[in-house]
Amino acid sequence: MKRWRVISLLLLLALVMVGLAIGQQYRHFLESPLDIPADYVLEVPRGASMLAVLSSLEAAGITRSHWHWRLYNRLNPAVIQAGEYQLEPGMRPSELVDMLASGRVISHAFTIVEGWTFNRLKQALAENEILERRLSSLGSDEKLMVSLGQGGMRPEGWFLPETYYFVRGDSDLDILQRAHEAMQEALVSAWEARSDVPLASPYELLILASIVEKETAVPQERSKIAGVFVRRLLQGWRLETDPTVIYGLGDSYDGDIKKRDLRTDTPYNTYTRHGLPPTPIALPGKDALQATARPAAGSAMFFVADGSGGHAFSETLDEHNAAVRKMLGKN
Repeated sequence: MKRWRVISLLLLLALVMVGLAIGQQYRHFLESPLDIPADYVLEVPRGASMLAVLSSLEAAGITRSHWHWRLYNRLNPAVIQAGEYQLEPGMRPSELVDMLASGRVISHAFTIVEGWTFNRLKQALAENEILERRLSSLGSDEKLMVSLGQGGMRPEGWFLPETYYFVRGDSDLDILQRAHEAMQEALVSAWEARSDVPLASPYELLILASIVEKETAVPQERSKIAGVFVRRLLQGWRLETDPTVIYGLGDSYDGDIKKRDLRTDTPYNTYTRHGLPPTPIALPGKDALQATARPAAGSAMFFVADGSGGHAFSETLDEHNAAVRKMLGKN
């Protein structure tokens, strides 16, 4: 009987020693930094499990998917978020899991530039190597606008130039949806704050703002140029603005607008037609929208490039012609 007691005590002692050793190993695992190289980015696909992530880390030599991890996952269950993570050298297992559960993923920037056309925007989206491609699956611009709740509208002008941040897994359609919603908000805001302008709808404001956007890159000139166009509309003049003609020429424009181009009638030729063109000609920014909604007061009816990046404004045709000759270097 005593012999069995001794054996039982020895077995119990052995179990205690084994338990202490396991506990020590586990504590060492918890406290030891992972072998993470500098600038290491971990990509967690949508729907990936922690075991799948551990396999990826093991393949990279960062950790081993042994019993320590299985025990940790059992004691500290966590739902991990998809995306890209910038792992930091020296991170411990618990810090890694906390990061994956928090969703502190790497964000990327996509900038829509003021004055881009919609075709240029689509080109930039196609050139982005991180965004998923979903736009092409719609098949046409018309179906895109239907998906945005604006069936029957042309897409030109309807996406607000700004910088949009996204994570891996987001698509080109996600960017367009956000930019479209942002433009709707900006357009409503500008329309509600408008002064007495001869525009019948927010869409007409969008059209005229796109022209203002293309006419100048000088912020302080936008409201002055908008003022010129508003006065021309009020007096029944044609707008006579080159950017609309260029837009109407499409792919046939070779970079040099010619006199015959100004005489060739298209729906966008504001030298041959009165009023606004049928659609915007570019993507106007918030400043252009606001400047067009509240144009500067004044009496100028003409403007021409002054050769230094800005424009010279004139009240009469004689003054305008003199400014043109000055710009061309003629007396």
